[in-house]
Amino acid sequence: MTNSETIVALATPNGTGAIGIIRLSGPDAITIANSVFKGKDLTKQASHTIHFGSIADGNVILDEVLVSLFIAPKSYTRENVVEISCHGSAYIIESIIKLLIKKGARSAKPGEFTLRAFLNGQLDLSQAEAVADLIASNSKASQQVALQQLRGGFSNQLQQLRDQLVQFASLIELELDFAEEDVEFANRDQLKKLISEINHVIGNLIRSFELGNAIKQGVNTVIAGRPNAGKSTLLNALLNEERAIVSHIPGTTRDTIEEVLNINGINFRLIDTAGIREATDAIEKIGVERTMEKINQSALLVYLFDAEQITIEELNHDLETLQKPGINMLVVANKADLLTEEQLLALPHTRQAIIISAKEKRHIDELKHKIYAAAIKDQLTGDETLVTNIRHLEALQKTEEALTRVLGGMDDVTSDFLAMDIKQALYYLGEITGAVTTDDLLENIFSKFCIGK
Repeated sequence: MTNSETIVALATPNGTGAIGIIRLSGPDAITIANSVFKGKDLTKQASHTIHFGSIADGNVILDEVLVSLFIAPKSYTRENVVEISCHGSAYIIESIIKLLIKKGARSAKPGEFTLRAFLNGQLDLSQAEAVADLIASNSKASQQVALQQLRGGFSNQLQQLRDQLVQFASLIELELDFAEEDVEFANRDQLKKLISEINHVIGNLIRSFELGNAIKQGVNTVIAGRPNAGKSTLLNALLNEERAIVSHIPGTTRDTIEEVLNINGINFRLIDTAGIREATDAIEKIGVERTMEKINQSALLVYLFDAEQITIEELNHDLETLQKPGINMLVVANKADLLTEEQLLALPHTRQAIIISAKEKRHIDELKHKIYAAAIKDQLTGDETLVTNIRHLEALQKTEEALTRVLGGMDDVTSDFLAMDIKQALYYLGEITGAVTTDDLLENIFSKFCIGK
């Protein structure tokens, strides 16, 4: 790929719509657009202006359009950029793109506009990845996290860590130049203090991935319990719609039902499962097996029991069976509408059960609050840096390992080994922002973008 080429692609989704936006970027973007535009001379217009006219192939008018100009370096890619807003007919869009290619542009690859923005210094690599996350965001929280990263919050924090490490790395390199004179330029106590502080910050970023990934992907939330506990009724109550079939007959739900519930800007992927019991037929057995699989894959388990029917022994057995490391569990007592005040008071409060009536939608809002609190745990304040990308997580983990080696060998190893480990840490930090890149890495990242972005 060379930036001497001018690329073109549809920047809006495929399909018929009111308008379509065709984007050109490259040194000849304005010249190519001007060659097919009937209106003002685009080559003589100022940046960030919009012009009305027609796109014509010779004497044939293809469409009336608005053309937006962004002259380098004041554009998304820091190149000349032209955006043509035309009518959303698939035929018109295809005709205009073919005409622009005939005039000298070429079809853009997936993510190539954002790749050029990265290569031209408009964005670093983590910001470029945040563009894809922003496009894919499907909740308020995921949009806010992606926007904070796009604005450089994560990048700035990493750059501060790298700058501090570079300073000490240069002093240690200086020691190597004077190895025969046995001089020490880098104060070891200060270096220990710095690396401990950096590792503390990196550790916090690593731990933030659990929340960041939940915000990005949604929180897998399984509703499980014995047959006829009211799981499907609860799913319907949480969604406020009749999504699942409800019946008094135990074992109605044979397969999992999945829906998305948004609570305070966080998406929870609710999964209604088959009742947990000894299966009476082959189909129900498969359903119960899938229930256990979903529980093992969940981040949050809502265990629902029939407060009128279950015994303490059955309840304790279920809780001991279902409790898994790394899975938050909410214990919910259903069918409170069928119990007396005395029976409600006798429920196992030691388990901190949430008492509801799914049928009458009693205390459903309280349950939603508990679901949100169990997943987020007061960690989301709005201005924190959260790691949402597995590539970033792995790089941070490798950075932490390299710096831990530096700390462990500070008093025992020579300056050249310390320098090697610090360089490794700098390398892994640089991989996140793109200070260190390979062609394979860039291809892997940007190939996942949509064409036109």
